[in-house]
Amino acid sequence: MSKMFRRIGRRRALEGATAGIVSLGLLLWWLLPLGEAAPSGAITISTGTQAGVYQQYAKLLRTALDKDMPDLKVTLRTSDGSQENVTRVANGDADFTIAAADAVETYKLQHRPNAGHLRGVARLYDDYVQLVVPRGSDIDSVADLKGKRVAVGPPSSGVRLIADRVLKAAGIDAEKDITPFADGINTGPDRLRQGKIDAFFWSGGLPTQGLQQLADRFTFRFVPIGAGLVAKLHEQGGATRYYRATNMPESAYPSVQNGVAVPTIAVSNLLMTRTDMNPRLTEWVTRTVIRSRDGIGTRVHSAQLVDLRTAIYTDPLALHEGARRYYRSVKP
Repeated sequence: MSKMFRRIGRRRALEGATAGIVSLGLLLWWLLPLGEAAPSGAITISTGTQAGVYQQYAKLLRTALDKDMPDLKVTLRTSDGSQENVTRVANGDADFTIAAADAVETYKLQHRPNAGHLRGVARLYDDYVQLVVPRGSDIDSVADLKGKRVAVGPPSSGVRLIADRVLKAAGIDAEKDITPFADGINTGPDRLRQGKIDAFFWSGGLPTQGLQQLADRFTFRFVPIGAGLVAKLHEQGGATRYYRATNMPESAYPSVQNGVAVPTIAVSNLLMTRTDMNPRLTEWVTRTVIRSRDGIGTRVHSAQLVDLRTAIYTDPLALHEGARRYYRSVKP
């Protein structure tokens, strides 16, 4: 090989290496600010029940936060769900949480303490309402729940909020027309399997671990919640505007659905905090949420739906200043 060709080869190799370094630098800039010390301190995240998606997602998010901010102590607190989560953040008993948009709006409409101090960090993924009955049950619609033993979720859960509204839309009084139980996803599946209840409501990401586990030892099916019932829901006004008619895809629980999608209701989930949360820390938390999507998504399918393009839409909450800084920094 001539000297000229060797020089050209070395130059091209050098140009390729330089381009690679620049690309890596740009990637690192997007993921973590170069030369900036990671925030430290301690935060508490209010999660959900042990068998629910909130808890599973939060555990994996804590691992991602530990990597990005090793000097930040992250404590997880289980809860009944969305309603309790919103209350905890508003009262300062937790710093961050996940809650369904309808629960957030309900808290605001009720003019609860510190409602005006709540702020959004990211729109995450959607919850799907899942009405579960044994395979051989005679319950084929929400209206058929009249006179039955029905788990409607713990009092402070998002499930209870939705279940009461769905029942009302179907002409059922949750206190008089059914025998209500406060079971959530942590106890409802076993009680259904044991014949202690006839049905239970659940609202969560797809698939939910508690239902996957139930499918391994008990044959059940989902009761459809059609668009007509959703229209009646919307007539109730208020926070019901956050419910939308959709289908639970057949891939959610393949062994249960047998290739059939189920009409139901969806509502978006928000990662939220308060106005007094440190903007720099919130910016870093937001960055970790976005960059950890694929890693968490391998374990929690719902997390795959976290999207930078839609994460900024945290209605009914305004974005926290720290979250806004992050989204501005990555805006094309």
